[in-house]
This record gives sequence, structure tokens and C-alpha cells, in this order.
Amino acid sequence: YFDTTKAAVEQLKKEGFKVFAVEQVTEKTWLQDVEASTDEQYALIFGNEVKGVSNSVLPLVNGCIEIPQFGTKHSLNISVSVGIVVWEFFRQLKY
Repeated sequence: YFDTTKAAVEQLKKEGFKVFAVEQVTEKTWLQDVEASTDEQYALIFGNEVKGVSNSVLPLVNGCIEIPQFGTKHSLNISVSVGIVVWEFFRQLKY
């Protein structure tokens, strides 16, 4: 347990995890362009459905991942977002 997401990210990075926020930001990697490696450990930060990942956390992560979305709506339910991103990491790392 951590009192803040910031503290969790700092500890995970000390333990050697690559920490990525799933967020819509200018400097991001599209989910389909992520190249996960079995030589790395990953932690994924998902934000509040309305407010997203805190601006105080974003500078601490190794990068941001964005799920591509087409059409007029540009947000997904958090459970849907988690499922999509975790599945992509699983798909890449299972081999």
C-alpha cells in the first residue's frame, strides 16, 4: 500500500520496473507501437475515469501509452481500458 501514486511509482522504479501511464498526452506511444520485452518488468498506471493520471505523476513515469480511438468519442471506461492494455502486454509477453 502507498499513500500516493507518486510514492508507488518512485518505489516501482527503484525496484527496476518500467512504469507507464495510460493517458492521452502529446508525448505518447500508441498502444500498437509498444514493444514489450520479457527481459523487463512493467507497471501500468491507470487514472481516474474523469481526471486521468495526475499531472504530478506524469513526469515520473518512463512513458505514456495511448489507446487509439476513432470517431467522435475519445474516452473509454476504465475497465475497458485496463482490459485492452493488459491484453496487449499479455499477447506480447506470453511467447
